[in-house]
Amino acid sequence: MNRILFFLSIIVFSIFLGSQITEGLLLVPYWKSLSKTEFYEYYSKFGPLIGRFFSILTIIATMIPISISAYCFFNQLSALKYSIVSSFFALLIIAIFYIYFKDANQQFYNVYLNANDLKSALKKWEFMHWLRVLFEIISLVFLIITLNTINEKWEAIDA
Repeated sequence: MNRILFFLSIIVFSIFLGSQITEGLLLVPYWKSLSKTEFYEYYSKFGPLIGRFFSILTIIATMIPISISAYCFFNQLSALKYSIVSSFFALLIIAIFYIYFKDANQQFYNVYLNANDLKSALKKWEFMHWLRVLFEIISLVFLIITLNTINEKWEAIDA
């Protein structure tokens, strides 16, 4: 690996994190401001597009720390411990989707909730979203530590 690949890895993961923060700061408050009817109209129109966008970005971003963990493992690098932590939190991001978001989003698609239940569901959705963002931040921090540790080792070898 080289520095360009390191920077690209961090940039892609950061774009993912930034998109999640944007969703939490812009989309969720907007959704919460809508009436039940407006929300379901909006979600039926844009939900599939939002879902595809975040699915692709999530898969790409979470594969980065996992791939780097494999690299560290096969090359017996001391950075493995940091990459495993990054990968663990990346996998939690995926797990939370399947544990919570998949069913919650399906309820939105199915127009399943009345107005009060929808408000409550959006509050819980927002909480779970910010929990995922926290895990993404932790994963990114350990990804940066991993890449920095690998880079320091290479610089010591080159010196």
